[in-house]
Amino acid sequence: MESIVLPFLLIIVASFFQGSFGVGMKYMSPLKWENWWLVHVSIAMVLFPLLWTCLSVSGYMPVIEEVFADPVAQRAASIAILFGFLWGIGGIMFGVSVPYIGLSLTMGIVMGIAGTLGALIPLLQNPNATSLPQFPYVIAGLGITIIGVVLTAKAGIDRDKMQGTSSLSGGNIIKGIIIAVVCGALSSLLAVGHTNVNDDVTLIAENYGINGRNASLIAWLIVFIGAYAMNALYSLVLIVKNNSWSNFSVAGSKKAYMWSIIAGLCWFAALGLYGQGAALMNGASENNLGNIVGWPMLLGLSLIVSNIWAYRSGEWKGAKKPFNVLLVGLVVLILASVILGYSNSLS
Repeated sequence: MESIVLPFLLIIVASFFQGSFGVGMKYMSPLKWENWWLVHVSIAMVLFPLLWTCLSVSGYMPVIEEVFADPVAQRAASIAILFGFLWGIGGIMFGVSVPYIGLSLTMGIVMGIAGTLGALIPLLQNPNATSLPQFPYVIAGLGITIIGVVLTAKAGIDRDKMQGTSSLSGGNIIKGIIIAVVCGALSSLLAVGHTNVNDDVTLIAENYGINGRNASLIAWLIVFIGAYAMNALYSLVLIVKNNSWSNFSVAGSKKAYMWSIIAGLCWFAALGLYGQGAALMNGASENNLGNIVGWPMLLGLSLIVSNIWAYRSGEWKGAKKPFNVLLVGLVVLILASVILGYSNSLS
């Protein structure tokens, strides 16, 4: 029973952190975005992942060294680093898209595409994918996830119109949608990179007595080489451009730093727990579909959590009809997660 329940509990807890880390972004002031973000990504992609891995895995460096020494594993690691870098570009494009089409529509497009491609690409890399017993359930789960995301996005758009905060206008819509679609595709690469390199890392880690759960942490360290490089570089470029070095010591920034750290801890807590949950799912199934099933579950459930925070902060006040649509969308997302979870129980 534990082999079935524990992985899903880890994904659910991971979803809570994934849906919660964005709360910290409301408390950037008086820090500028680039200063706050550099601290955030340094915690999220370097300090916390290294600390967690050090505490969980004794002697993880030999595993990384062997990954880069083995020609096949090195190729997967290099692609994972590249995908991490491209995912960082996708994050920047998310911020560019929001002013054109608003947060709700951007979030809907990005979450839908990132969740679908992040699962579909690794699934189709399996030459026998269509013959797997899980295949129709995974496809159905992904399709229902998209429906749920579309409903939540529509609810957000209708709410913005009712509250007079909608940014949708004329020619900006097409431009914003194109940017959001590209952003969603790039955002899926974080999962694809981790899924691909995780198999090689796990095989090598087994020789050192490291289990699959902890091997997933080592895989994240490799992906984050590219992800952190992109995010830190962009932040530093803005700091130089805006001459905002002195903003690190601006008065009254203690609360902003605290939330930057909390957001960083939540961000990697989500991915770390997701990776461990997916590894346990792999152990409970013959076809190693843990990452493929777990990723859309993570994003779908995190969308529920983020909307709970939005509701608590009063963002849905006075928008009863859109809120009812949101509730339908959230129920659909839960249904999708149930179907995806069931698919992993098949053999």
